Amino acid sequence: MSFIIDHTRVKPYGDTLNDGRIQLSFSMPVTCDEKGKEAAKILLKSMGFENIEICFLKELHEGFTQFIAYGNTSVTVDTTKIIVNVVETEVMTMDETDDFIEKNIGRKITVIGACIETDAHTVGIDAIMNMKGYNHRYGLERYKYFNAINLGAQIPSEELLKRAREFNADVILVSQIVTQKDIHVKNLTRLIELAEAERLRDKMLFICGGPRLNHELAIELGYDAGFGAGSYATNVASYIAVEMEKRK
Repeated sequence: MSFIIDHTRVKPYGDTLNDGRIQLSFSMPVTCDEKGKEAAKILLKSMGFENIEICFLKELHEGFTQFIAYGNTSVTVDTTKIIVNVVETEVMTMDETDDFIEKNIGRKITVIGACIETDAHTVGIDAIMNMKGYNHRYGLERYKYFNAINLGAQIPSEELLKRAREFNADVILVSQIVTQKDIHVKNLTRLIELAEAERLRDKMLFICGGPRLNHELAIELGYDAGFGAGSYATNVASYIAVEMEKRK
């Protein structure tokens, strides 16, 4: 069976294409009972949802409840008008990237990475840099033409820039996993401001990554590129190799 989809009027669907059915998960400071359930319904009605069904509720703490609900929306999206700022570099395999660097740059590229400031979560930076990598993609330490230096977690921005100078780094790679109250934006902004003050910004590639980061936000914050969820070492390595060749 084939479907003809009007991409100028796209909606979520549950049972039938474009029925507008959507699942929502949220928490509210209400009791886990019928009164709290009704509060959740009123909230969703005020947001324009119809045919609301609260299918799950659980007390998180006294006076706080998590809800999972279903509702229908009449809102549509015109996908033909969507423009997204993304990294457009073609993704190469590890061997292809090494061959590209050997042929076009002729030396190892030094990448220094870290989770900066109070962020203690290394899962992101490790997935990109550690030799074992993640999901069948080896990290930069495994590449022949990358000198990958992983400083780990909770590295002050001043320390990261100091080490970057010591190692004569070509690339600074920053991971930010913690995002409460937009702390990742504040940390990333501060690093760029320090780099500009120390006249390092134009001497290195600055790349950031994390679950709430993307290329568009990274550019806005002053970085050369940003990688969000679903990115691997192959994405980052390919971008670095191609961009270094452009700037050679």
